[in-house]
Order: sequence, then structure tokens, then C-alpha cells
Amino acid sequence: MIKYVIKRLILMIFTFLIIISISFFLVKLLPNLPVEQFGKDMELILKRREALGYNKPLIEQYFIFIRKSLLGGDWGIGENMYRGSEVWAVFISKLPATMYVNILSMFVSVPLGLGLGIFAALKKNRWQDHVINIVVMLFISVPSYVYAFLVQYIFCFKLKWFPSQMNSGYNFLSWSMFLSVLPAVFSLSFGTIAGLTRYTRAELTEVLTSDFMLLARTKGLTKAQATTRHALRNAMVPIFPAILGEFIGIIGGSLIIENIFSVPGVGKLFIESITALDYNMFMLLSCFYCLIGLTSNIVIDLSYGFIDPRIRMGER
Repeated sequence: MIKYVIKRLILMIFTFLIIISISFFLVKLLPNLPVEQFGKDMELILKRREALGYNKPLIEQYFIFIRKSLLGGDWGIGENMYRGSEVWAVFISKLPATMYVNILSMFVSVPLGLGLGIFAALKKNRWQDHVINIVVMLFISVPSYVYAFLVQYIFCFKLKWFPSQMNSGYNFLSWSMFLSVLPAVFSLSFGTIAGLTRYTRAELTEVLTSDFMLLARTKGLTKAQATTRHALRNAMVPIFPAILGEFIGIIGGSLIIENIFSVPGVGKLFIESITALDYNMFMLLSCFYCLIGLTSNIVIDLSYGFIDPRIRMGER
């Protein structure tokens, strides 16, 4: 197990470096914005560019980036966005809003996804199961931004139950902030609920038809007792790691949803850094999203071995 963990960590670091290196060289092929357009901030930006090796050969810039940014934490300053501000400080200030929205969406989507999946499995091939399957396939097939616009149109503009945009500031415990974030939470939850419902139904349906379930019933357990004590526990072995991965990926946020509902988080910041050609901000956020994705995958894989002792990962 230890050898497997070490091997996965090495592969994760190797994959991370490959992705970030490709992003770095592609960004450096783009022209830098002329410092003359920054006016009074020209000298500050020019000095910070020289510190990051903008005036040196490309391969040397790359090793300066590894040493100063990845290892040293110096990501430079904002140029077109938050001009003169440290990129890392801006990123940290945007992270709480992203976590707030996504944590709320997980509290909504995980119980509903598990509950609907369990209910559909217990009602297999009945009308309740067919209705749930139709709705699930609908939400899986439609892109998230489509029903985000529908939520915004119906609940924000027509019914006027919620504001169309998230409130600014950091008062996340206030009622007005909670109401303003609900449209984004609902939009993020639909896809997760649908995917978790389908996955739970498939796993639980397979377990319910297993031989050990028949043995449990012959020993005198009722259907409810056998389902609770045996079926659900076995079905959760592949489901729980997926939920764990979703929680790890919470801080990754959603690029499109945050932009639609003006959530002041890292997702919106990433989109704006691309359109504004702010390369320092883009590189930091690219590293962030890449690391979140790789970490989620490795946590999911490793959790199988801890949840189910029968699994021996890394063995031939």
C-alpha cells in the first residue's frame, strides 16, 4: 500500500509538471502587453517582470518560474486585473466565495442524490424508477449553464424569489447572502444530484440481486433490515470515494456558474484573467485547478483501500 501511494504521488507530480509546463510555454508564446500602457504603474510592473525573468531566454524563464513561483510562492502582480496587487493575495481573497457556494451545493446534492438513487433502486422497473431515470438523463444531458439560465430567468426575474447575482462582501452567515447564493447553488447541484442518483441506483441494484442478500433473507432478516445492514454498506464502497472526491474538489468551483451569477470567486477570476490577458493570474489559477483535479483523483483511488480492506492496490 505504501509503495502504491508513493508511486501515485510521483505520477501526480510528474503529470502536474507536464500540464503546467505546456501551459507556461503556450502562454509565453503570446506577446506581452507593452508596459507603456500601464501609466504610473509602468515602473512597478517592469521591475516585477524583470524579477520573473521576462527579459531572459524562454528556457531560463521557465526555471525561474519553477524556482520563484511554484517553489517560492512569488506569482507576480496583477497587470490588467487588480493592477499592482500581488496575484496570490487576490487569489486568497476570492477563495472563500467559491468554497461557500460549493459547500452549500454539496450539502444539497449529496443527500438528494443518495436518497433518489436508493429510492429508484428499491422501486426498480416501477413507474417511480422510470420517472427518476427520465429526469436524471435530462439533467445529465443538458449542460449546466442551460438550467443556470433557466433558474435565473424563472426564480430571479419572473418569480423574483432571489436576486440574480450573489452579494458582494464576506458576510457569508447573513440571510441576504444566503438567499443571493441559492440560484448558483441550485445550478451547481442539478448535475451532481443526477450523476449521484444514477450511480447509486446502479450500484445498489446490483447488490440487491447478489447471492448474499438472498442468504440474509433466508436467515430471517426482513427486506428493510437486509437492505440497511448489508446492501447499503456494500453499495457505498464505490460510491463513497466519489463523494469524497467531490468534497476535495469543492474549492475548484465552477467557472461558468460563477460567471453567470457573478460569484466573486476563483472561477470568475479565471475567466477574467484569460480575457484580460493577465498571464500571472492565469498561471496561478491554472496550477490551482490542475492540482485540485489531480488531488481529487488520487484521493478517490486511495480511499478504496481504506474503505474496503479486501482491495489490495498496487499488487500484481
